[in-house]
Amino acid sequence: MKLLGYRRENDTFGIRNYILVIPTSVCASNTAEKIASQVEGAISLPNQHGCCQIGSDITQTERTLAGFGKNPNVGAVLVVGLGCDGIQARDLADDIRVTGKPVESIVIQEEHGTLNTIDLGGKMLKELAQNISTQEREEFDISKLTVALECGGSDPTSGIAANPTIGLVSDKICELGGTTILSETTEVIGAEHLLAERFENPRERDKFLMFVDNVEQRALDLGEDLRSGQPTPGNKKGGLTTIEEKSLGCMHKAGSARFVGALEYAESVKQDKRGLYFMDSPGQDIDSNTGMVASGAQLILFSTGRGTPTGNPIAPVIKITGNPETYEIMKDNLDLNVGKIISEGATLEEMSKELMNEVVKVVNGKMTKSETLGHKEFGIFKVTGTF
Repeated sequence: MKLLGYRRENDTFGIRNYILVIPTSVCASNTAEKIASQVEGAISLPNQHGCCQIGSDITQTERTLAGFGKNPNVGAVLVVGLGCDGIQARDLADDIRVTGKPVESIVIQEEHGTLNTIDLGGKMLKELAQNISTQEREEFDISKLTVALECGGSDPTSGIAANPTIGLVSDKICELGGTTILSETTEVIGAEHLLAERFENPRERDKFLMFVDNVEQRALDLGEDLRSGQPTPGNKKGGLTTIEEKSLGCMHKAGSARFVGALEYAESVKQDKRGLYFMDSPGQDIDSNTGMVASGAQLILFSTGRGTPTGNPIAPVIKITGNPETYEIMKDNLDLNVGKIISEGATLEEMSKELMNEVVKVVNGKMTKSETLGHKEFGIFKVTGTF
């Protein structure tokens, strides 16, 4: 298995080579987008937060933005701030700069407005682009690869075919020394006891179970039943009637490997502790993907029974379905039909080999359908309201 990527200064490897423009708050987002539009290969994050947040909420937003800047798929970063934001541009740039990659920052109020900032920011971005343009792919070991595991728009075929296929690939990646991340805390409710048994470390197991208790309690504190929104209307239409049914299908993405740790939302994976992790996140696909990419995932494996087109700004998303009918309907968006397990008698092992081959191709540069269509969905999970 030959994997090719871009070596970073901290000895991580990117499977893409983006220049990332990070606005520290919603007030800087429009300017950041206009700066990024001037340079090919540059992407701006549509950050809607970063100001008037408190405590753990602002910390989580900052950790997520920094995680995107630190992600190996990013070769260089420009941080754009307004100046009076809750997250300061220079502080965020300094946090990202510990990776050793080129990082610059610019502040709108200090440059006397939007137009001057766009002009200067464009020049700074062009220099960053030139700096990373000479980088070439080189071979790297799978131990440097982190893969996010996601499902959205699920139906029963997700639990029968797509998620078990992903689970076998997750097991293979972990067996070879790589890392995978399972998330969506709401979608392990009812199956959490089965996952808890697979944690090597009792403290990490307790942390995982705390995540599950906390998500239930947050809904109760609002006077709501979590199950009023889970399963979603689409899940129910597809045939999933309870959150327990959904959870028992979702957990198959994690295969059978032991869990080495439990991560807060957007908390970085431990480079010296590779294997299967659980990350605390909501069941909302975009927020969940965002958290795992901020944790360091270079690639996302995403199963969908009903068809979900979403992508990610910096991490390619391989879209997998276990429903042959959905594959025909949503061919524009879906990369792999493992529904052949159901319709043609293919085995899980055969489909997992096909998916693993696709992983290698995408790592080495093949564009996924969400990439070709320009899907760059991004959303940060908020802990509490804005004040």
